[in-house]
Amino acid sequence: MDQKPQDTAPGLNATEAAENAVTVVISRRIKKGKEKDFEHLNAAISREAVHFPGFLGTTLFRPASSEDPEYRIIFKFRTREDLDRWHHSAERHRYLDDIEACLDAPDKTEVLSGLVAWFSLPGQNPVQPPPKYKMAVVAWLAIFPLITLITWTLGPWLGRFPLVPRTLAMTVVVTLLMTYILMPALTRLLAFWLFPKRDRGER
Repeated sequence: MDQKPQDTAPGLNATEAAENAVTVVISRRIKKGKEKDFEHLNAAISREAVHFPGFLGTTLFRPASSEDPEYRIIFKFRTREDLDRWHHSAERHRYLDDIEACLDAPDKTEVLSGLVAWFSLPGQNPVQPPPKYKMAVVAWLAIFPLITLITWTLGPWLGRFPLVPRTLAMTVVVTLLMTYILMPALTRLLAFWLFPKRDRGER
């Protein structure tokens, strides 16, 4: 799994950045014997994406089993405009023909916007977002202990700073931990409740 997360851009409120972020999940079924060629091309196109404004990270999920033989590739961008700039770029299109030559079937693409991207299971694609009340419950299960822990451990130190810098520091820490650690873990742990099998689009 290749992951290159980057921090929120300077000057943007971390919560606002998370709400505006766009996640693209691409599912690709690769011809037998073309797996190495495809992974090489995917690595090359990912290196190109790193240099684009608004790029937040990319992750490659290899096939989980013979019953689930698709690769899943996730790209994250700060805004839809950043994603569109990458999507229409010459750098991206340079690799598309070679990638398509490796495909055993047309690829499938799903775009998740905002905090819905927290609730995605790349191993079960496509996945409809869970009901809002479930997303609220799981987000609360992550936020409550996280805020409590940060306040307990960093509260005395943060208390020496003015309100705005203090809030900025806390929201940056909360957003990064929620996005890269807590929500992926809770989504997997509670997948049986968030994504009942009848809603997963499983084959």
